[in-house]
Amino acid sequence: MSTILLWSCQDDLELKPEDNRETSATVFDNPDSYREFTAKLYAGLSLSGQQGPSGNADLQGLDEGFSNYMRLFFKLQELTTDEAVIGWNDGTIKDLHSQTWTSGNEFIRTMYSRLLYQIALTNEFLRQTTDAKLDGRGVSGDLKSEIAEYRAEARFLRALSYYHAMDLFGNPPFVTEEDPIGAFLPPQIKRADLFSYIEGELLAIESTIVPARQNEYGRADQAAVWMLLSKLYLNAEVYTGQGRYTDVITYTTKVIQAGYSIPDVPYQYLFLADNDTNGAQEEVIFPITFDGLNTQAYGGMTFMIHASIGGSMDPADFGVSSGWAGLRTTQQFVDLFPGGAESEDKRAIFYTDGQKKEIDNISVFTDGYAVAKFKNVDINGEQGSDSTGEFPDTDFPMFRLADAYLMYAEAVLRGGGGSTGQAVTYINELKERAYGDSSGNITASDLTLDFIINERGRELYWEAQRRTDLIRFNLFTENGVWAFKGGVPQGTTTASFRNIMPIPASDLV
Repeated sequence: MSTILLWSCQDDLELKPEDNRETSATVFDNPDSYREFTAKLYAGLSLSGQQGPSGNADLQGLDEGFSNYMRLFFKLQELTTDEAVIGWNDGTIKDLHSQTWTSGNEFIRTMYSRLLYQIALTNEFLRQTTDAKLDGRGVSGDLKSEIAEYRAEARFLRALSYYHAMDLFGNPPFVTEEDPIGAFLPPQIKRADLFSYIEGELLAIESTIVPARQNEYGRADQAAVWMLLSKLYLNAEVYTGQGRYTDVITYTTKVIQAGYSIPDVPYQYLFLADNDTNGAQEEVIFPITFDGLNTQAYGGMTFMIHASIGGSMDPADFGVSSGWAGLRTTQQFVDLFPGGAESEDKRAIFYTDGQKKEIDNISVFTDGYAVAKFKNVDINGEQGSDSTGEFPDTDFPMFRLADAYLMYAEAVLRGGGGSTGQAVTYINELKERAYGDSSGNITASDLTLDFIINERGRELYWEAQRRTDLIRFNLFTENGVWAFKGGVPQGTTTASFRNIMPIPASDLV
């Protein structure tokens, strides 16, 4: 799908369609429509169309299950790294791990289209909820205040998608609610300019969005804004050439002091079907939510859990009906854990029975250890709400407190200020959860940048962080080596231009 098509919506929304479809002239006659539109904005991260699990897709050109925002984002952030490989032969999917993609890669193209589609939705919501529009519809009082909160959340979601677009593509097309709806060629924006725009949007809504921990679970609040600002500043040197590590200290500190905690529950509770109620939610700042009955899709957590199961693994142990025999990890990632799969670090959640550690053939599921991190069972081993075992309840923790701790520690090491002692304390809080005691704790002399990139892998693997992290540490292309990177079994380095994904050939034309 080309960018032109993405912005080619009907310009005159006052016209009455011949097939009697609703338009903005009628849809907002219902006060509930504002909340429903906001729900669609959030659903854009987890669902792939207008009905679950398939049948009325948002995007055309790729199987609906493949076109899901979270599924595509995971693929580009994880399959391109040492943390994940996939055994399938769908189209050009293997080119992601081998880092041999071209501008015609359909997975990269559809991620690009998904981002721009999501941005288009938020732009339209913002167009339709200006004071002038609301006054014209007679909206006032509590509903108008409620819509103001929705607008702040929509701006956050647009900033999030623009952040992903900047991180992945560098210089994407740029359109806001101020631009016309009819067909036109949207201009590309320079990466540094987009950085400034995202920063400005987040700072503008920082004081107007719902305060930290005061919104409904699954909706963005002030802490989500602070986390995204922290991410933006942590990677500022990549995006703009200018380090902003002092700002990382400022905003991670705001998050850390907002009342979240590392709960006294096992690490895996964060990735189970009841992770919204089992205590793990005390750490989660912004999740992508899933419900086996109400948010059915073949992307998102359905993909994450089913595709991780194969070989001798029993799908029932994971609360699902089948395994898709796809996702595993590389031996290099396993080796980040002292002792490998047998590590005393309880974050090393690997399935090894019948699996080889080394990958000789990516297409064979049993080559490479399987990752058993995400499951559709609760803390008692009971399956999620969908009795068919097809669609999970497990939420995806996009932002959580452990990441804020690790960002703070990294910013200290990169000269942003803060306290080395405080950074060590934060790291050891994570280590004590991982080991169950203080045996894995570190001292100040252990706190190095090499330690941080490895610890980020151990704590945050398969949470769509790795590609961005490796680029920041200059380990993604020219320096890092892992199995089948470059398309060879032993792995090799690749050219640095692959630090940015290509603008799809269809748009370049």
